[in-house]
Amino acid sequence: MLSQATYIWMDGTKPTQKLRSKMRIIPVAENKPATLDNFPEWGYDGSSTYQAEGHFSDLVLKPVSFVPNPLGEFDDYLVMCEVFNPDGTPHESNTRAPLRELMQAKGDAKEFWMGFEQEYTLFKGYRPIGWPERGFPAPQGPFYCGVGADEVFGREMVDEHTQACLDAGIMIFGTNAEVMPGQWEFQIGYRGVEGESADPLTVADHVWFARWLLYRIGEDYDVIAKLDPKPVSGDWNGAGMHTNISTKAMRDAATGQATIDKAITNLEKNHMSHIKEYGADLETRLTGLHETAPIDQFSAGVSDRGASIRIPPTVKEKGCGYIEDRRPGANADPYRIARALVDTICEA
Repeated sequence: MLSQATYIWMDGTKPTQKLRSKMRIIPVAENKPATLDNFPEWGYDGSSTYQAEGHFSDLVLKPVSFVPNPLGEFDDYLVMCEVFNPDGTPHESNTRAPLRELMQAKGDAKEFWMGFEQEYTLFKGYRPIGWPERGFPAPQGPFYCGVGADEVFGREMVDEHTQACLDAGIMIFGTNAEVMPGQWEFQIGYRGVEGESADPLTVADHVWFARWLLYRIGEDYDVIAKLDPKPVSGDWNGAGMHTNISTKAMRDAATGQATIDKAITNLEKNHMSHIKEYGADLETRLTGLHETAPIDQFSAGVSDRGASIRIPPTVKEKGCGYIEDRRPGANADPYRIARALVDTICEA
């Protein structure tokens, strides 16, 4: 049978890469599960995606993972691709390849689990949805996890996106309305389902799949999902991508607390190098206000949402578990976040 495969990749836009995609018809055997072998390598014009010059513009899309396309017919697929040069080397814009190589070299042995909390803001035109045409909405307070037409805006689109992620097998953990009106969050990562792997590479792929679905569903609503770390200036919360991470040693009661302490020590030593990997315009969000730590100061604390690293109270109580890095911006590349964290924590 013939199926539609939507190839997805990241372009060369700077400072923040954008998603690109195109569709290819492929043969898939009936009554047999699809594998990566069903999706051949494909090419495209890199000069139109800020990744090549026009006189030598062909680049290669290499499929690396896939999920069912919940917006298509039965047996249609979304296919995540890495970008390669014609000589077979990873393109400089390919941020997945360094993470893949790092995991193979030393990350897999640590048995990392990772989760991302993706905040975003829904815009209709030039204003977040639910905002008045003139002036501002009521002060922040009632909107976080709120309910009611005067407090929550965009739920229909959010619910459709959540169901699409579930139908695709994406590891979505939950959703909630955020502090600023028109702002939402979904979480991707470990959820205790048998057979799922919450390793950094898989989870980062799922974040990109979920972003693609969010943008694509937004087309039907004429709504733009923006990942700006400070979507509205002033006394409004920014948008982040808090990242939860643990290793097997962190999850073990015998070694957890010591491993967590060493990891936090190493994260402090590498604070500014991590900031460079955590998204453009991060200084507009990490101000020390609105549940953030100042961009140039590292801190860690139990149940402290104003710290760089939050230690959940249950983790402190049990002496094992995970830590939450609250520094990444909503527009950060999960591959780059994961690589920075894995590299630093592997030193612990």
